[in-house]
Amino acid sequence: MARQEPEPAREPGHAGSSWHRLVRRLTASEEQLDAERLQDDASRSGCVLARECRRGQLVTLAGRLRTVVYTPRTNLPTLEAELYDGTGMVTLVWLGRRRIAGIEPGRALTVRGRLALRDDHKVIYNPFYELRLTT
Repeated sequence: MARQEPEPAREPGHAGSSWHRLVRRLTASEEQLDAERLQDDASRSGCVLARECRRGQLVTLAGRLRTVVYTPRTNLPTLEAELYDGTGMVTLVWLGRRRIAGIEPGRALTVRGRLALRDDHKVIYNPFYELRLTT
């Protein structure tokens, strides 16, 4: 008869345990849980995280819009939105647009574009975007 090796004991609070997940849901703030959900969604959809993006990279990000602001300018109006993915914020800028249907605070999006820096903040100009359904 073959001898079976005992399974290694899990450390208390192991991330895969049901108990740990329950305790986490009860003790974490709603903001922390939302950030974790956004990061999980981004990872599952194959997107990079905002904190990992570097200037000049062609990136695909997934997250939720926190703010949407129309900025009237004399030469070129812009629509700016802040996309939050649970790790950081990226500003999306659509040049020459006053409004885009579906682009509103709280909306989930997937965006693609080249990352730039403006005043040390991450920005994507005229990103390709897809509206996502939230569950």
